[in-house]
Amino acid sequence: MPVQLFTPIKLRGLELENRICMAPMCQYASVDGLASDWHLMHLGNFALSGAAMIIAEATGVEPRGRISPDCLGMWSDKHAEALARVIRFCRQYGQAKFAVQLAHAGRKGSVQASYKGSRPVPPSEGGWINVGPTDKPHGNWPAPQALDEAGLREIKKFWVDAVKRCDAIGVDCIEMHYAHGYLINQFLSPLSNTRSDKYGGASIENRMRFPLELFEAARAAWPDAKPMGVRISATDWYPGGWTAEDSVIFAKELKQRGCDYICATSGGVQPGADIPSGPSYQVPLAAKVRNEAGIPSMAVGFITEASQAEGIIVTGQADLIGLARTLLYDPRWPWHAADKLGVYVDYPPRYNLCHPMMGPLKFPGEQIQNRERLQQMSEARAKERRRGQPANA
Repeated sequence: MPVQLFTPIKLRGLELENRICMAPMCQYASVDGLASDWHLMHLGNFALSGAAMIIAEATGVEPRGRISPDCLGMWSDKHAEALARVIRFCRQYGQAKFAVQLAHAGRKGSVQASYKGSRPVPPSEGGWINVGPTDKPHGNWPAPQALDEAGLREIKKFWVDAVKRCDAIGVDCIEMHYAHGYLINQFLSPLSNTRSDKYGGASIENRMRFPLELFEAARAAWPDAKPMGVRISATDWYPGGWTAEDSVIFAKELKQRGCDYICATSGGVQPGADIPSGPSYQVPLAAKVRNEAGIPSMAVGFITEASQAEGIIVTGQADLIGLARTLLYDPRWPWHAADKLGVYVDYPPRYNLCHPMMGPLKFPGEQIQNRERLQQMSEARAKERRRGQPANA
């Protein structure tokens, strides 16, 4: 059986060369929401890492939609052009497809960057007044303004405009951020959405209404040939909160409206939740959504080993693997995973001597011979692996 982690997958008109994605990670490196040289370095690095797709960090659809004053935004053409520069750079030197995670922080916004020590940032220090489904605050943070129906229409327009800007600069895929206790997660969870109108309360149909309306509007503004996924918190890990069973219901509704994959993460809406974190702790959530809702899933969370990632794909628990801190620690993780699994992957031409089997050049033309030798040895190791025999370096 061929190694599944390095088989291609097609989402609408987008083909990914393997199942490895760089999951979005907040960088807190923007000024007024604009992509900076840090993004050029950070995302450019992962564009040639061997991952099939990189997903840019949570990107606010309006200024109030950012998590912190230092977060990325997509609320004007100026913001689009700043990110377009990064995309051009990534494509000039790398092979990865480029996705953007569009987001709105809701009542969890206007905080200091986490690496500085998260705390609410008041308007007097460059922050803003947050919005939410109700005026219920997140823990002991400042109370947000409750969104009325006019406010919901405005949020929807911000999101649609951001989607159109992403298309204009050539983004390959959109991931809608419906997780981690941010605005759309706040609408979905009964812990945070106690509205008494058609957009909230005890009814899951009501709590799903705005998230589904928003997805429909975003999907309609995005080209049919390009995929659009959704990251959800598949459980709140809290009594009386959103459950994995709710996620299956929601995923089925999203699938009917053209969603192409679900990234199953968890938690974030309720302070004090008891989250049982550990290796692969969220993978069962991805498996449940994938197999019960019949939609491709992305598994994330403490996935660090090549054999671990391969096992998730082989056993049908997920279709994609999203790596965040694992890639920060080892930006060439896909190369190393391929080597461990006995798979040959191509290298950027300027790096094609870096593999330990290459060795020093002794005469002209040996570089090509070494590359051929590397491919032959990788294929031999793959055959040994399939026979269940140890692979010799």
